[in-house]
Amino acid sequence: MAKKKKATKKFTKSKPENTDKNLHDSILELLRITSTVLPDDIQEVVLDALHREQKDTSAQYAMQIIDKNIKLAETKSQPICQDTGTIVIKVYHPPGFFQLKFRKICEKAVVKATKLGYLRQNSVDSLTGKNDTMNVGNGHPQFHFIEHKKKGIDIKCMLKGGGCENVGAQYALPNTPLEAGRDLAGVRKVILDAIQKAQGRGCGPGTLGVCIGGDRGTGHIHAKDQLLRLMTDTNPIKELDDLEKDIVKTANKLGIGPMGFGGKTTLLGCKISHLNRLPASYYVSISYMCWAFRRQGVSLKTNNTISKWLY
Repeated sequence: MAKKKKATKKFTKSKPENTDKNLHDSILELLRITSTVLPDDIQEVVLDALHREQKDTSAQYAMQIIDKNIKLAETKSQPICQDTGTIVIKVYHPPGFFQLKFRKICEKAVVKATKLGYLRQNSVDSLTGKNDTMNVGNGHPQFHFIEHKKKGIDIKCMLKGGGCENVGAQYALPNTPLEAGRDLAGVRKVILDAIQKAQGRGCGPGTLGVCIGGDRGTGHIHAKDQLLRLMTDTNPIKELDDLEKDIVKTANKLGIGPMGFGGKTTLLGCKISHLNRLPASYYVSISYMCWAFRRQGVSLKTNNTISKWLY
């Protein structure tokens, strides 16, 4: 009698997960949220500023419009500001990371985000004035790759508007007209001078990122990096922590106020750090961020889907 054959279980081969598509979709969602939803720490200081302004003043009216604009943008998933700004993307990655591949996938996500209206076409050729690249062009978006010891990937995104970029500044100390020397007292003078000169331009109330030292290039980059810090954090260097608080307190006594209309809120925050410098140079670089403080970040799983939001 012939033996019966044992029934064998059939296994269907599952398709491998498309991690590239996951990365594209994660970047697209990061861009959407960055453009349309302000982080909680920013919304808290904006709301605090609204409550601080006197009733029936131009300052209160400006802050009420800002508050409504924030809520409307989040509800409709539309850009908080018509100027969706320079796209700055910082990637913290493990060793062996393929930067070129990431860049190409990210650029495709930027084009998609622009087509969907999360970003507006803001990248203009500096020589011809043409705006036909869907936010991908020479130097745009800006990418910064940083290797870290973690196995996973963290991505931070910032949308930096042109109006607030225009009122950024860089000072070389000593500054004779301001009587600002090469010390923290001199640093304080030039920061307050930059605030005074802005006079509400750049869509105040704003936030400052400041770098003491470095050269002209690295100083500006490091100043902008300070805007990635939480508004609620504490500077580990006491002298700088004291200076950050003093700058905000003093700026809000200048009477410039929201949009330069007068009032109690000229500055929402100030974040200061430092770099080594050459003995011959002492730069203070100041990056100004408008009230539409658009920055967000994500941590990715190994399959490139989002595991958590960083702000």
